Amino acid sequence: MRTQVAIVGAGPAGLLLGQLLHKAGIDNIILERHTGDYVLSRIRAGIIEQVCIDLMDEAGVGARMHREGLVHGGIDLLFGGRRHRIDMNGLTGGKNVMVYGQTELTRDLMDARREQQLPIVYEALNVAVSDFDTARPRVTYEKDGQKHEIQCDFIAGCDGFHGVCRASAPRSAIREYEKVYPFGWLGLLSETPPVHDELIYANSPRGFALCSMRSHTRSRYYVQVPLTEKVEEWSDDAFWQELKLRLDPEAREKLVTGPSIEKSIAPLRSFVTEPLRFGRMFLAGDAGHIVPPTGAKGLNLAATDVKYLSSAFIEHYREKSDAGLDTYSQRCLSRIWKAERFSWWFTGLMHRFPGEGEIAQKFQEAELDYLVHSRAASTVMAENYVGLPL
Repeated sequence: MRTQVAIVGAGPAGLLLGQLLHKAGIDNIILERHTGDYVLSRIRAGIIEQVCIDLMDEAGVGARMHREGLVHGGIDLLFGGRRHRIDMNGLTGGKNVMVYGQTELTRDLMDARREQQLPIVYEALNVAVSDFDTARPRVTYEKDGQKHEIQCDFIAGCDGFHGVCRASAPRSAIREYEKVYPFGWLGLLSETPPVHDELIYANSPRGFALCSMRSHTRSRYYVQVPLTEKVEEWSDDAFWQELKLRLDPEAREKLVTGPSIEKSIAPLRSFVTEPLRFGRMFLAGDAGHIVPPTGAKGLNLAATDVKYLSSAFIEHYREKSDAGLDTYSQRCLSRIWKAERFSWWFTGLMHRFPGEGEIAQKFQEAELDYLVHSRAASTVMAENYVGLPL
């Protein structure tokens, strides 16, 4: 089998890249080790920046997003028992974010690929990438007991943190930076109306909490828990009770509880790989970087990678120029590190860290008080939250 770009991974990064390349007339095939239903079952991000919105439109799959997505111009920070709104729209000259679940975004991209009958192989087993340091990269896989080989010009590694692409890069050519946080997020998804029309980020003596949403009728809530906790130990009632203890009186009064659709515990880490290019193989999305979910940057950074990578491939084929490919890693990493910094800072500001004592809480309260009462500090927060420019 022969194609121009072989994409490993059918998450939002791989699917979005495939759609953009197809629109530009560039042949591509996507390989995914799981089923499509499994990919859709993964509950992930729900906040997308303008860069991601624009790319969905460019890919021709943004119609449902604009119909159903919820535009947000601010967030609430809750500390000391009181909420304070950060007016992102007003502080950034009119920029917003949109609530649109990653599951829905992925579904839109899957539907488009299926309708256009573009090649995608689910349950591709034992995927391996090779010869990406030559002019003839290859990807091999097994399907239904048969071995297959794809010859291609380039490989796009969009296969996530545990994928084969980053793992196949020569150890002597790669450097990895990582910070693992000593807590996780216990998340609950429910068919209940959100407690507030915008997100509430809570810093409480009992730990962090987040009130988020997926629609006007579906809510997503999180509470900080130790890494030793197991989701099976948390009943729905226990979750709701703990969440209430971390909210202000008004939010507690308005909170509508109900049975969980999904419940899970996600560990938090900051992770970056340098570089993101190895010969003719390029890493994008979680294959190259992970951010704590506090700043809502994971999916949006993946979209930025895809923007740079798709533009570089289009430039290569249309203009016979490799300038975009040669600067891909540098351009992505410049933005990645700024987003990593923001997510690290926001995580440190809103969570309780074991063993740090009361003085750490006082430092957080002082910084939060400064943040919400200083226009300059609020502007820095708003600019980073809505997404820095490309």
